[in-house]
Amino acid sequence: MSDTKRLLSYARRAVDDYQMIEDGDRIAVGISGGKDSLALLTALAGLRRFYPKKFEVIGISIDMGLEGMDFSAVAKYCEELGVEYKIVKTEISNIIFNVRKEPNPCSLCAKMRRGALNTAAVEEGCNKVALGHHFDDVVETFMLNLFFEGRIGTFSPVTYLSRMDITVIRPLIYMPEKDVRYFASKTELPVVTSTCPADGNTERENMKQLLASIERNNKGLRYRIFGAIQRGEIDGFKPISKMQGLKAYEEDSQL
Repeated sequence: MSDTKRLLSYARRAVDDYQMIEDGDRIAVGISGGKDSLALLTALAGLRRFYPKKFEVIGISIDMGLEGMDFSAVAKYCEELGVEYKIVKTEISNIIFNVRKEPNPCSLCAKMRRGALNTAAVEEGCNKVALGHHFDDVVETFMLNLFFEGRIGTFSPVTYLSRMDITVIRPLIYMPEKDVRYFASKTELPVVTSTCPADGNTERENMKQLLASIERNNKGLRYRIFGAIQRGEIDGFKPISKMQGLKAYEEDSQL
């Protein structure tokens, strides 16, 4: 199976299993410039060509005002894919690092970026926002919530935000990060290197390293955790159309 077909099969299986896309959807893909969001953009742009339910895709990047962030290569890539693209300029970086001087900036930053993205999506006439969270993000978020909040939970595959009347979907939840990384490398995605001063120094990165360490002597640990999340039907992780999704995955494997 080619790299792109593998990406599409992961995405289609998740889209089918959780009925993420309906006819007439206009989907805003949140593009940070990282490998995950660019892989997601590639997947939805590809699915758009043959998926039985017709939908539109637009890429949106939230410019937080960090120095050295250049989205010109992303804009060119969107043009090659035939995807509309918009950059929304904000003062998020200045607010977090200079005005509020947040000691732990990641949580507030994520909330502000999501708010800006959702607002931009609504302004662009979108009814859905797609985020590039992958398989490992699901597991890491579950473990972070368990360790630091003492609760069982993670983000959901599909989330309806009633206040903004928009639905958030995560089509890459079945795709391991190593496969995303391999796809980004093989296809030379125009990844934009983050200039955020907090990048790489987070509790999530620590959890990633912890899980990697434990898994050396416990092969398949992440898959067992993910399976437990599905079997426990935690936060909407019970597949709606599992047989349909598995069939679609098998069909895509033959492409």
